Amino acid sequence: MRKIFSVLIGLAVLPTQVIADENGVRARDLDITPGVLSPGANNAITDVAGVKVGHYTLIEGETIRTGATAILPHGGNLYQNKVPAAVVIGNGYGKMMGISQIEELGEIETPIVLTNTLNVPEAANAVIGWTLKQPGNEDVRSVNAVIGETNDGYLNDIRGRHVTPEMVEEAINDAKPGPVTEGAVGAGTGTVAFGWKGGIGTSSRLLPASLGGYTVGVLVQSNYGGILQMDGLPVGEALSQHYLREHVADDGADGSIMMVIATDAPLSDRNLKRLARRAMGGLARTGASLTNGSGDYVISFSTAESVRRTPERRSTTSLIADLPNGEISPLFQAVIEATEEAIYNSLLMAGGASGENRYQPGATSVPLLPVEKVKQLLHENQR
Repeated sequence: MRKIFSVLIGLAVLPTQVIADENGVRARDLDITPGVLSPGANNAITDVAGVKVGHYTLIEGETIRTGATAILPHGGNLYQNKVPAAVVIGNGYGKMMGISQIEELGEIETPIVLTNTLNVPEAANAVIGWTLKQPGNEDVRSVNAVIGETNDGYLNDIRGRHVTPEMVEEAINDAKPGPVTEGAVGAGTGTVAFGWKGGIGTSSRLLPASLGGYTVGVLVQSNYGGILQMDGLPVGEALSQHYLREHVADDGADGSIMMVIATDAPLSDRNLKRLARRAMGGLARTGASLTNGSGDYVISFSTAESVRRTPERRSTTSLIADLPNGEISPLFQAVIEATEEAIYNSLLMAGGASGENRYQPGATSVPLLPVEKVKQLLHENQR
């Protein structure tokens, strides 16, 4: 593909059939369609039946830009009906909570909450309290809260630790299936990716019936750096916004990303770990540099009833389904594609094609990914 090192900024905006509202555009609105598999109805993690997502967005004054995002693997009692799960770490500069028990037992028993780095304890407090209050958990004495984070301290007064347990619990209680709000919302309210506004993004892929008909969904909290590529286009280079552009090591590539994967395929925690590793392939396709100061984490889980860790299965010897190794590869492809597109959505939905940055504090600012210039790049490459 011909490399583009400059954008013809002075040209008039090229004609396009894309109609964007003030809340932004998704990658598919620009005909950016990574991969060969089709997305689900909502092109979201919630296309995996039973999965719910909720946000709490906190914007106050000139300096508070943060929040929380909750992902529920199913709508029942998660502690009593645990889901098999795995965690994979790219670069481990992060403060994720709950890793060791997932590694040891291969299961998740609470909602997954994403927030900012210094509010992890408050989020854990909310998850524990919420779990203890669920009917059927009256005798529970141990809870493994799963909390992911990225550092939104550039746009947010992170030292103020403004996210409270009540806010996190509201995100959990508001979680719902269907379309997922993306961009600068919830845990993505104050994040920055590739020097532009980052945020929450999601995508999904469906396998054809001949390959099992399974669904894979991904949700990301993007807050990292590198040299942005979008479906192979050198966007970061073309817009002169990328890591090492001045050959200086410390120029904004540090950061983090949380990637959460859901699937209805009946997978063991071992194969869920294999699936989670492939999300790093989708991350790499976007131009991530995986720098020393980046925390790159993947959480994966299966919602399939046949692999759920129910009280009955935990108390007796029982057979639990697991998709054979030889049938896993199409799921690997699905998660790579969905991760890549979810990241693009997190950037494109962060502000809107109108150029209005509703999440820009007075003292500090970060530009939005310029949608019109991305359209020009697509046009130049006949995409």
